Amino acid sequence: MDIIIQSLGFKAGDGLEDFIREKLDKFDRELRIVRANITLYIGSAANPDKCYCEIKLEVPGNDLFVKKNGDTFDKAILDSVHTLQRNIHRTKEKQLDRNHKLIN
Repeated sequence: MDIIIQSLGFKAGDGLEDFIREKLDKFDRELRIVRANITLYIGSAANPDKCYCEIKLEVPGNDLFVKKNGDTFDKAILDSVHTLQRNIHRTKEKQLDRNHKLIN
Protein backbone atom coordinates (compact mmCIF):
# COMPACT_ATOMS: atom_id res chain seq x y z
CA MET A 1 0.00 0.00 0.00
CA ASP A 2 1.23 3.45 -0.95
CA ILE A 3 0.82 6.04 1.82
CA ILE A 4 0.99 9.69 0.75
CA ILE A 5 0.96 12.25 3.58
CA GLN A 6 0.42 15.95 2.85
CA SER A 7 0.54 18.64 5.49
CA LEU A 8 -0.78 22.02 4.42
CA GLY A 9 0.61 25.11 6.14
CA PHE A 10 3.04 23.27 8.42
CA LYS A 11 5.70 20.55 8.42
CA ALA A 12 4.52 17.24 9.88
CA GLY A 13 7.15 15.66 12.10
CA ASP A 14 8.47 12.14 11.74
CA GLY A 15 6.58 11.08 14.87
CA LEU A 16 3.24 12.15 13.38
CA GLU A 17 3.99 10.40 10.08
CA ASP A 18 5.01 7.21 11.90
CA PHE A 19 1.78 7.39 13.94
CA ILE A 20 -0.27 7.62 10.72
CA ARG A 21 1.59 4.73 9.08
CA GLU A 22 1.16 2.56 12.18
CA LYS A 23 -2.61 3.15 12.22
CA LEU A 24 -3.06 2.59 8.47
CA ASP A 25 -0.98 -0.59 8.30
CA LYS A 26 -3.87 -2.43 9.96
CA PHE A 27 -6.11 -1.75 6.96
CA ASP A 28 -3.72 -3.30 4.46
CA ARG A 29 -4.70 -6.78 5.63
CA GLU A 30 -8.45 -6.15 5.45
CA LEU A 31 -8.87 -4.70 1.96
CA ARG A 32 -6.91 -4.56 -1.24
CA ILE A 33 -5.88 -0.95 -0.72
CA VAL A 34 -3.96 0.57 -3.60
CA ARG A 35 -3.15 3.94 -2.05
CA ALA A 36 -3.91 6.02 1.03
CA ASN A 37 -3.93 9.81 0.66
CA ILE A 38 -3.79 11.69 3.96
CA THR A 39 -4.14 15.46 4.16
CA LEU A 40 -3.53 17.30 7.42
CA TYR A 41 -4.28 20.99 7.89
CA ILE A 42 -5.14 23.58 10.51
CA GLY A 43 -8.57 25.26 10.49
CA SER A 44 -9.34 28.55 8.80
CA ALA A 45 -9.09 31.99 10.41
CA ALA A 46 -12.60 31.57 11.84
CA ASN A 47 -11.62 28.33 13.61
CA PRO A 48 -7.81 28.21 13.99
CA ASP A 49 -7.82 25.82 16.96
CA LYS A 50 -9.17 22.86 15.00
CA CYS A 51 -6.88 20.35 13.33
CA TYR A 52 -8.29 18.50 10.33
CA CYS A 53 -7.45 15.09 8.90
CA GLU A 54 -8.74 13.81 5.56
CA ILE A 55 -8.09 10.20 4.56
CA LYS A 56 -8.92 8.78 1.15
CA LEU A 57 -8.39 5.05 0.64
CA GLU A 58 -8.21 4.01 -3.00
CA VAL A 59 -9.60 0.49 -3.27
CA PRO A 60 -11.04 -1.49 -6.18
CA GLY A 61 -14.57 -0.19 -6.66
CA ASN A 62 -15.65 2.88 -4.71
CA ASP A 63 -12.99 4.78 -2.78
CA LEU A 64 -13.46 5.42 0.94
CA PHE A 65 -13.19 9.00 2.19
CA VAL A 66 -13.28 10.39 5.72
CA LYS A 67 -12.78 13.91 7.09
CA LYS A 68 -12.58 14.54 10.84
CA ASN A 69 -11.39 17.33 13.10
CA GLY A 70 -10.09 17.52 16.63
CA ASP A 71 -8.16 19.61 19.10
CA THR A 72 -4.94 17.83 18.09
CA PHE A 73 -3.84 15.99 14.98
CA ASP A 74 -3.59 12.75 16.95
CA LYS A 75 -7.27 12.96 17.93
CA ALA A 76 -8.34 13.85 14.38
CA ILE A 77 -6.33 10.91 13.00
CA LEU A 78 -7.76 8.47 15.56
CA ASP A 79 -11.33 9.63 14.82
CA SER A 80 -10.71 9.23 11.08
CA VAL A 81 -9.24 5.75 11.51
CA HIS A 82 -12.15 4.68 13.73
CA THR A 83 -14.68 5.88 11.15
CA LEU A 84 -12.75 4.13 8.37
CA GLN A 85 -12.85 0.87 10.34
CA ARG A 86 -16.65 1.09 10.47
CA ASN A 87 -16.84 1.93 6.76
CA ILE A 88 -14.54 -0.97 5.86
CA HIS A 89 -16.61 -3.36 7.98
CA ARG A 90 -19.80 -2.15 6.26
CA THR A 91 -18.19 -2.49 2.81
CA LYS A 92 -17.00 -6.03 3.52
CA GLU A 93 -20.48 -7.02 4.75
CA LYS A 94 -22.02 -5.72 1.53
CA GLN A 95 -19.52 -7.71 -0.52
CA LEU A 96 -20.25 -10.88 1.46
CA ASP A 97 -24.02 -10.38 1.15
CA ARG A 98 -23.69 -9.89 -2.59
CA ASN A 99 -21.56 -13.03 -2.95
CA HIS A 100 -23.97 -15.13 -0.87
CA LYS A 101 -26.95 -14.01 -2.97
CA LEU A 102 -25.14 -15.11 -6.12
CA ILE A 103 -24.46 -18.57 -4.69
CA ASN A 104 -28.01 -19.22 -3.51
